[in-house]
Amino acid sequence: MSIERGIPINEHIMAEELPAHFRAPFHLPAYDGTTDPAEHIRMFENAALLYKYTNGVKCCVFLNTLTNSAQQWFNQLPAGSIISFAEFSSLFQHQFASSKKYQKLVISLFGIKQEEKETLRVYI
Repeated sequence: MSIERGIPINEHIMAEELPAHFRAPFHLPAYDGTTDPAEHIRMFENAALLYKYTNGVKCCVFLNTLTNSAQQWFNQLPAGSIISFAEFSSLFQHQFASSKKYQKLVISLFGIKQEEKETLRVYI
């Protein structure tokens, strides 16, 4: 016996009809949970702006850019819990924050120090 779960996207968003001019962004890479989530959101938002997506269309199209662990994460969200793209992208970025790229600053080099009895080989 299988338990049918509802999808995480709220039914009022799912009820939105696709516009007559709808086109899916063919140039967006899939997101698998291993790269910077903010970068994926930026690329998606640029495409959404170009194609004039509504809030609901953004949610549904963005969902289709998720693969592997990102898709698994989405599937475990509570049914009907996503009520806007802003909320969806916030949850997404929070979930995959550990994959975010951080700029390396020169000042961080000053914190690197060879310990007194540490050999050069171990230090490097």
